[in-house]
Amino acid sequence: MRQGWLMTGLALLALAAPAMAAEVAGVKLQETVSVGGKDLVLNGAGVRTRMVFKVYVAALYLPAKAADLPATLAQSPRRVQMTLLRNVGADDLVQALVEGMNANNTPQDMAAVKPQTDQLVTVMKSIGEAREGDVVALDFVDGETRIGHNGKAIGAIGGAPFNDALMKIWLGDKPVQADLKKAMLGG
Repeated sequence: MRQGWLMTGLALLALAAPAMAAEVAGVKLQETVSVGGKDLVLNGAGVRTRMVFKVYVAALYLPAKAADLPATLAQSPRRVQMTLLRNVGADDLVQALVEGMNANNTPQDMAAVKPQTDQLVTVMKSIGEAREGDVVALDFVDGETRIGHNGKAIGAIGGAPFNDALMKIWLGDKPVQADLKKAMLGG
């Protein structure tokens, strides 16, 4: 009888804990997250490397699974979550984001989101050095990109065109890393 109660208690405890969907490079990722009051599912995740160094784990969360950029951009809310695997200076992080946007968007598209890109630079620099284990969340909800650092809101940038340009860093025609794109799209 006691063993039955113990098993029931353990089962209830397991249900109460957030479900972990995957572990990538030692980072445990939740199966679902809530963004803007809506549950999103883990679409895919992978490791961003630079030369031989693992920089961060990127995870894509969506309302429904998607296998390409158009299907991803058609959904809202959505989240790209970066969990740092090493310390990264603010300037390096900002430079990588802006370079990724420039590589995947036309000059005209980048000119159209220049004020928002400048705002991104300011918000990301406010983090200072991102430390190993830090989590940066880029949530697109209600027509704006909400940026969080370790669970704390640090800024919001308006406009779907800006978020679309940002998403192309990882999922565009010239992604920051081809195997990371594939992993984020569930491949």
